[in-house]
Amino acid sequence: MRSSASVLHLDLDAFFAAVEQRDKPSLRGKPVIVGGVGGRGVVATASYEARAFGVRSAMSTREARARCPHAAFLTGRFHAYRETSSKVMAVLRAASPLVEPLSLDEAFVDLAQAGLPDLEVATVVAYGEELRAHVAEVTGGLTGSVGIGSSKFIAKVASELNKPDGLTVVPPGTERDLLRPMKVTVIPGVGPATTERLRRAGIHTIADLEAVPEEELVRLLGKSHGHGLHQLARAQDDRPVVPDRETKSVSSEGTYDTDLTDRRLMEGLLARQATHVGERLRKHGLSGRTVTIKVRLHDFTTLSRSSTLASPTDSGPAIARVARTLLADLDTSGGVRLLGVGVSGLADWIQEDLFGDTAADEPEVELPAAEPARRSYAPGNDVVHAEMGPGWVWGSGKGVVTVRFETAETPPGPVRSYSVDDPALGPAERPVED
Repeated sequence: MRSSASVLHLDLDAFFAAVEQRDKPSLRGKPVIVGGVGGRGVVATASYEARAFGVRSAMSTREARARCPHAAFLTGRFHAYRETSSKVMAVLRAASPLVEPLSLDEAFVDLAQAGLPDLEVATVVAYGEELRAHVAEVTGGLTGSVGIGSSKFIAKVASELNKPDGLTVVPPGTERDLLRPMKVTVIPGVGPATTERLRRAGIHTIADLEAVPEEELVRLLGKSHGHGLHQLARAQDDRPVVPDRETKSVSSEGTYDTDLTDRRLMEGLLARQATHVGERLRKHGLSGRTVTIKVRLHDFTTLSRSSTLASPTDSGPAIARVARTLLADLDTSGGVRLLGVGVSGLADWIQEDLFGDTAADEPEVELPAAEPARRSYAPGNDVVHAEMGPGWVWGSGKGVVTVRFETAETPPGPVRSYSVDDPALGPAERPVED
């Protein structure tokens, strides 16, 4: 534990949805849900207007539509999210050399390295407000909630206490009083299974957890997990802010609108994903030893199988060969809705010719081709019309696409419908993504 509140956690509020509301004036103040828009989609982010109806991240899109049918359901525009995130991270890195991003929308900052005159509560409160104002300025008005405490755990808990657009500082010495009334689920790593084990033992709050001897927690949860919860229940967390987070795995997966039953087609999709994984590994000078496949069956049962190689590889065909072997051990006759391939156990070297020339003997698998005759327009995507200018897809179907013509700098704009084949309408150009 630090003796001062010098760890800051920034969490951008409803980030994906907030970016969409910023860029689409007609959606400001209205419920917006970003994620998969199909029958099997999952909510990635819901605006606070949608959360008022009970919509939450990781909820199925079908349930979200039932709870909030009048919301705008949009697919993600990850280029816009990455661009906005990079501006926020630049602000944080200008504040301190020790910034640890956790995702596009949250990060830890070590204020002990921020050059502040002192780390008194009043000083860090003023600095937190200044930082939030700067983030809003560079992002075009997006808000972020900030927590500041004596550890990463306390800072992250604090950032959740006054959402959205809030700032909470936990003065040193008050951490345990803050935690005791809270549910055990605020502790990182306490998911549904752990919560249920603790519930059966009569442990519901952190105060309950604090009263349990470490030996008992180890018996309930295992040595590592039990020891970790024993420490965090007492606000003991000495993890440093680490600016460079090492990549632990590289993966690719896809969810399909229709259950896959053709084993040859599944093998072809895995091979294509393995090729993408291999390309990404080589791009970053990495290789890996452990190949894992992820398979979600028709009944939502999710299975994974792994195999560890003798030496690391970055070869797409080699990864595909292992993935197909792993798939052969699974019963997929009932249908598959998701497939994925990943490589972990990463290294920065490879064993040459580990598998020989595998590319030549890869089976040719014919995958479903996209319809070449018509463009595809997903709700929320940016488009441009030769006469009307830039806009975004309001909806599409049955050969018609409906567009609202507006940008972040304009008032809410008009809505027009066109044939998807209209030569005057097309996707807006966007920056090439890394």
